[in-house]
Amino acid sequence: MAYADQEMSGNKIIAIIIVALIHIAIGYVLITGLAYEAVQNVVERVTTVDIEDEPPPEPEDEPPPPEDVPETVPPPPVAPPPPINVATTPPQIRVTDTPPPPAPIAVRIPPPGPPPGPPPPPPPRFQPKNPEPRNNPGGWVTDNDYRSSWIRREYQGVVGFSVTVGTDGRVQSCRVTRSSGHSELDEATCSLVERRARFRPATDGNGDETTGTYSQSVRWQIPE
Repeated sequence: MAYADQEMSGNKIIAIIIVALIHIAIGYVLITGLAYEAVQNVVERVTTVDIEDEPPPEPEDEPPPPEDVPETVPPPPVAPPPPINVATTPPQIRVTDTPPPPAPIAVRIPPPGPPPGPPPPPPPRFQPKNPEPRNNPGGWVTDNDYRSSWIRREYQGVVGFSVTVGTDGRVQSCRVTRSSGHSELDEATCSLVERRARFRPATDGNGDETTGTYSQSVRWQIPE
């Protein structure tokens, strides 16, 4: 297209030059006194300029026809969402003073104790009993047992003793648990109790007779 425009512009310039020459010729003819017709014929002959139109540009490759597009069903109308009222003022935040967390409490764990002992034995079916005197304890040691030598020496005092009683109710052994301060009185006490004391034997939790102990004391006092 630019080339065609340039060529058209050149033809116009030539035409303009020719027209200018014609006008000069006409002026010359008029001056020389030529007839008007002659001048008119010359003007018509000269002013007629054949300007060839340039051939139109060759058409470019036409694009292929559009493919048949299947008709699509328009989607159903969708209602616009309801307007949302957005508050422009931010909500007020209330800040409260929170108390500090409590201080941790130190917990002292006691050291582990000794391992538990064996379980206690089952309760007895019968209440165990100690030996019980079968005769009067006041007759085990009497004033008649005071020797004259002890009276002259004024031996007096309290003697504590503990005896072991067998299943037959007799004293198997005797020991002094409290001395009177006189060995003669201590020895005489155990000797008299072993000979004279009689007991009902001790019983265990099953009600069976068993060996037991009996404790008592004797006061030695000089008879009047």
